[in-house]
Amino acid sequence: MKTIEIVGENYFGRWTRERTACRGVVIEDGRVLLSYAARDDLWMIPGGGLEAGEDEETCCVRELAEETGRIVLPSVCALELDEYYEDCKYVSRYFVCTVAGRAEPMLTEAERRMGLEPRWLPVEEALQIFSRHADYMDTDEERRGIYQREYTALSALWQG
Repeated sequence: MKTIEIVGENYFGRWTRERTACRGVVIEDGRVLLSYAARDDLWMIPGGGLEAGEDEETCCVRELAEETGRIVLPSVCALELDEYYEDCKYVSRYFVCTVAGRAEPMLTEAERRMGLEPRWLPVEEALQIFSRHADYMDTDEERRGIYQREYTALSALWQG
């Protein structure tokens, strides 16, 4: 497994909090499955936080089913991306997945308010969107960080 680090300019030099998330990269016919937040026009690779007692593969399967309605078969973890901001370390573990079935999405209230929905985009278009992460440096730090994370991960995993 490859590990990549992103260190934010606001990193304190040590972390006291850590959060681990598992994300699934699903690519079919040159298109990648993404979560799209319509309210904020925000794209993300689907996934979310590891729950207590849950293994990483189970987290990936659960999160993709909840967010996208796709039942996936994850590979072994292909990439770990560690991000450091302020006093936090954010660990994202990426699994390359194949779709094995469908389920009813189960969005959280916050995800419903965001208008979260699954969308397929050509991988090159997704990379182009995520590559503009620096454009948000002074206006939207959360989007900048998400897009830098997703660009870094998708670039590392895309074999096209």
